[in-house]
Amino acid sequence: MPDAPERIRLDKWLWHARFCKTRVLAQELVQGKRVRVNGLRVDKPGRAVGPGDVLTLRIGTDVRLVRVLDCGTRRGPAPEAQTLYESLAPEA
Repeated sequence: MPDAPERIRLDKWLWHARFCKTRVLAQELVQGKRVRVNGLRVDKPGRAVGPGDVLTLRIGTDVRLVRVLDCGTRRGPAPEAQTLYESLAPEA
């Protein structure tokens, strides 16, 4: 995405990448200490993330490990959102 910023707020990225339905839910996820950035637990939704950062997300009973590939500029359709990250889950 040519106009994508270099870094973006964590809550906004979670919303763009469709891990949360709303920004408020994304903020609650972060404030609930269910997100790690590069192995460090974060509780501030305004924490900046960018390409190369590795996120560990605990959503319900699922744990997702993803690498940020792009910040994006909007919350687009699911196929577009999937281009913002790569899953680091081991293949079963």
